[in-house]
Amino acid sequence: MLDLDGIVSRALAAFSAASDAASLENAKARFLGKSGELTALQAGLKSLSPEERKSFGAKFNAAKQSIEAALEARRAELADAKLTARLSEEALDVTLAGRGRGRGGVHPVIRTWQRIEAIWHSLGFEIADGPEIETDWYNFTALNNPENHPARSMQDTFYVDLKDKDGLPLLLRYRVDSDATHSPMFHQVEGLWIDEHISFADLKGVYTDFLRRFFENDELEVRFRPSFFPFTEPSAEIDMRFRQGGWLEISGSGQVHPSVVRNFGLDPERYIGFAFGSGLERLTMLRYSIDDLRLFFDGDLRFLEQFE
Repeated sequence: MLDLDGIVSRALAAFSAASDAASLENAKARFLGKSGELTALQAGLKSLSPEERKSFGAKFNAAKQSIEAALEARRAELADAKLTARLSEEALDVTLAGRGRGRGGVHPVIRTWQRIEAIWHSLGFEIADGPEIETDWYNFTALNNPENHPARSMQDTFYVDLKDKDGLPLLLRYRVDSDATHSPMFHQVEGLWIDEHISFADLKGVYTDFLRRFFENDELEVRFRPSFFPFTEPSAEIDMRFRQGGWLEISGSGQVHPSVVRNFGLDPERYIGFAFGSGLERLTMLRYSIDDLRLFFDGDLRFLEQFE
């Protein structure tokens, strides 16, 4: 029962012979487990006298500490050996030539975005971003599109099951078009100029100047074709002469409707202005001779690398 030195010797030998973590844990159970040799010896302390128990207890604790220390040391040795073997298997040949990372580039639509902002800013306009989720009031009603207005059928959208702080329904800015020149996902630059002495002539002059700067062509021909938008009166589509004498629509525009001016909180008898909306993707397609708008959303590097 008092063979503490023998138990310590056998434990150290067993730990040293363990070749992996599983074998080591089995050896631990043999000596320190519930039915292990050292645990069984501890149970026999009850039969000793108080004096013998005190003397033997100190020796028992020292033996247990020796076994536990040997166990931890062997665990560390096995872990180090495993790591060394893994590092050896996964060694890198640092003499090989490096693999350089590919360089990124600015997306063509973002290039157009930046160019347009710079041009309009140079013309004295301030730049502001609009939200992608909007209330029915700002998206339709305030722009002279009441609930029963037939123009809403051309502007179908997705409503979300949320409301703003005033209880107004929220919806996404979205359209149903999807073909080579239209997409439900698109970016738009919108211009607005409100003042006491603004006319349709100002719209024609400013937007024509913008197009000529954007396409770097002082001879570019631009025309304003009568159209209809609920939020402007009169309204016009803006076309530019493109390639072999053909005309292509670039933007919608017009003088801001008096009802919309009134919704701004301004007096339409005193204030007037113009507005326009141009798709960034459409302008990008024309500037870079791209024939399918859907290429902008495919993420195909073969297409995008052309603009690096």
